[in-house]
Amino acid sequence: MSNIGFRVFEDIERPSTELIQGFAGMQAATVGDCMNKMAAIDSSIQRVNKQNLLGPAYTVKVPSGDNLLIFLAIEKAQPGDILVIDGEGCMDRALVGEVLSKWAQSKKLGGFLIDGCIRDYEILSQMKLPIFAKGRTPNGPYRNGPGEINVPVSIGGKVVCPGDIILGDGDGVIVIKPEEAKELQQKVLELQNREEAILEKIEKGKGLDLNWVYEKLNQEHCEFIKK
Repeated sequence: MSNIGFRVFEDIERPSTELIQGFAGMQAATVGDCMNKMAAIDSSIQRVNKQNLLGPAYTVKVPSGDNLLIFLAIEKAQPGDILVIDGEGCMDRALVGEVLSKWAQSKKLGGFLIDGCIRDYEILSQMKLPIFAKGRTPNGPYRNGPGEINVPVSIGGKVVCPGDIILGDGDGVIVIKPEEAKELQQKVLELQNREEAILEKIEKGKGLDLNWVYEKLNQEHCEFIKK
C-alpha cells in the first residue's frame, strides 16, 4: 500500500518551453481577465522581490512549519521549475530562507511560490530568484516530515497540479492549465490590442467611451438629480 502523506512522485509532465514562453511579457491582470477573473491565488501571497514568476509547477506539500521535503524537492527539480509549496498557510515558522534560496538559484530553478513564510527577507528581497510568499518570520522550521512531492496542492485558495503554468508579477499570481494555455494566449493578445487602442485614445485626449456605463445605469434605473 502506498504511504499516503509521505510520498515522492518523481516523474511529472511539463509543458513545452514554447508553450510557457508564450506568456512571457503578459501581465497577470490581463491573463486573469481572460479567465473570467477567477484564476488568481489569494492576494495574501505577495512578491518578495521584483522578479516575476513564469514556469511549470513542481509541487510540494508539507506539514505546518516543516520543510524536510523542500530540501528534497530542490534536489530533484529541474531548471525552470517553480517550487509551489503548500505550507498550510503557516505564519509561525519560515519554510525557506537564504540557504535554500541560494541553492535553488544555483540550480537555475524558476522560483518559489509559498503558502507560508520566508525569512532572511533583506537578502531574499535583493535576489534574482523570483519568490512569492504569504509572510515572513525569523522562526526557523522543523525538519521532521512527512510530506509529499508532485501531488495536487492548495495555494492561496487555488488547486495547483504538477506541470501547471505559474505566472506571477507585482499584481499577484495566476494558475494556468497547460491544455488551456494556447487558446488563452490568443485571447490575451486580442485583449492587449484592444487595451492598447484605448490607451492610445486617452493619450490623444479623446477620453473613454462610456456609452456602456450609461446603458448599465439605465438598466438599473439610476437617477440623475440636479438642484
